[in-house]
Amino acid sequence: MTSIFDLFKLDGRVAVVTGGAGLLGREFARTLAEAGAAVVVADIQAAAAEAVAADLSAQGYPALGVRLDVTDPAAVRDLVTTTLARFGRLDILVNSAALDPKFDPEALARGIVPGRFEDFPLDLWNQALAVNLTGIFLVTQACVQPMLAQGKGSIINLCSTYGLTGPDQRIYVRADGQRVGYKPVYYTVTKAGVLGFTKYLAAYYAGTQIRVNALTPGGVYNQHDEEFVRQYAARTILGRMARKDEMNGALLFLASDASSYMTGANLIVDGGWTAW
Repeated sequence: MTSIFDLFKLDGRVAVVTGGAGLLGREFARTLAEAGAAVVVADIQAAAAEAVAADLSAQGYPALGVRLDVTDPAAVRDLVTTTLARFGRLDILVNSAALDPKFDPEALARGIVPGRFEDFPLDLWNQALAVNLTGIFLVTQACVQPMLAQGKGSIINLCSTYGLTGPDQRIYVRADGQRVGYKPVYYTVTKAGVLGFTKYLAAYYAGTQIRVNALTPGGVYNQHDEEFVRQYAARTILGRMARKDEMNGALLFLASDASSYMTGANLIVDGGWTAW
């Protein structure tokens, strides 16, 4: 009889994490490595990706850091080729790369409120669609090929609570009434698209052992100013922002056989933000 703990083991498997040098990406890479997987850390910041992989390697985990622009089809194909050449297989894909600027510098330069919908630049809208949606499309399209050949795989797409609900723009207003910005329009639109993409692929691969799920984090603390933290925390049931390591358990669950009867689902880890 298989132990419940054995279901979480990833021995012999290979994982690709896009955005692997980011706040959550590097947490995901470490979690998958600790569970037994060889990890390819892919990020547009090459030096950062290599540093994360080097740190894992120094701890005895097989890891490789590569530069990846998720909007470049040739680079995406090279990622898969490199992964297979180095590790021989590809079992897990974590689509974590995304644009999520808190403010719009171009808007600031023009003297308008950052992120304001009425003035939001078309080029930034198009850039976000390219990274947050087309990027996931391209990476998944390439990475699923070896999964099909192997007959099994797990794909995890990073969504957001703001892909489920509209942003609460009130938390970007200071106590003195000054608005410091808006969460930009593209973020909700693209993250809602990620959820639709997840459901589409899960249904598309019906009858196979390729599972596709979404992980939806709430706000993760990353040196935010005290006033923002206070306002955000007041809107969660648990009364605080998440720590950066608090998505790791959910990520491992979705990547491993512990979630073997789960596909097309969205696992929400948001401290209760969306529950009321």
